[in-house]
Amino acid sequence: MTEKSKNEPKKGLPCSLPMSDAELRKLLTPEQYRIMRQNGTETAFQNAFWNNKKPGIYVDAISGEPLFSSTDKFDSGTGWPSFFQPIEKNNAIEKPDSSYGMDRMEVRSQKSNSHLGHVFPDGPKPTGLRYCINSASLQFIPSEDLEKKGYGQYTYLFSKKDPPKTDSKKMTQIAVFGAGCFWGVQSTFENLPGVLKTTVGYTGGTVKNPTYEQVCTHTTGHAEAVQIEFDPSKISYEKLLDLFWSIHDPTTLNRQGPDVGNNYRSVIFYQNAEQEKTARVLKEKLQRSGKFHNPVVTEISPAKEFYKAEEYHQQYYQKKGLKPICRLPKT
Repeated sequence: MTEKSKNEPKKGLPCSLPMSDAELRKLLTPEQYRIMRQNGTETAFQNAFWNNKKPGIYVDAISGEPLFSSTDKFDSGTGWPSFFQPIEKNNAIEKPDSSYGMDRMEVRSQKSNSHLGHVFPDGPKPTGLRYCINSASLQFIPSEDLEKKGYGQYTYLFSKKDPPKTDSKKMTQIAVFGAGCFWGVQSTFENLPGVLKTTVGYTGGTVKNPTYEQVCTHTTGHAEAVQIEFDPSKISYEKLLDLFWSIHDPTTLNRQGPDVGNNYRSVIFYQNAEQEKTARVLKEKLQRSGKFHNPVVTEISPAKEFYKAEEYHQQYYQKKGLKPICRLPKT
């Protein structure tokens, strides 16, 4: 069996995420499913890419998300593909892992939330890190195929050309919050200096492309949420979180005022490990502040597919010329 056939899914890459467990079982080989979805580990020196020296990039076998480059790959002697850094920092999420009686840092893919491997502080310069990754979690894209496979932005890694100039739009970041009725939450954030765009929608559940009526049945698992595109050079994620906690009651479970149901839950959908850490630190700080008599129940979860709500929900108060009434006043 060739490297390609061992590590490509049985079918083509999915066009949307998240996918159901049944869909993933059809998409992945049994070995890929065991490793990516059940946090397994493949056998050292008996996997597709541990000794692959071809130029190219390694992408998530489920989502196609770019993860690592051969330019950052090195021979660690462990028998698994090893890299000293990800190709895109936010695409490889790091999470503490205490399984098997060990304290390690797990590496998961951002988009498909799949197990990739672990990162250790014993790698080469310049990072000193060793990302020890399972081949079964990866698909390899040779450098000569980058353009036709849709990864043309990485061709500069394998040529003498300079990297593409940074697009200012790519310097923006995304924050996603749920704090009750999304009309009022959006009206709070949309005119903040540094906030470039806000969109209301549904996320955190299991139903694809849900409607407002479906979400209101409380059976989809989705929360009413606001996706905020912001410029971190003008407003920090910490400032956004401070405002988020000031406009609703984070101590009421699945409820904000008269609005009751899991779609109205207090929730932060973090986009990367840095956002997760910041959210947890500030939540703990808020809990210790004594501002609330009851525990802060704000959920902190990894970002999932965000489904834009119907157009009539976008900038609802602005369109109606009304004052926001869904949120608590700032304190």
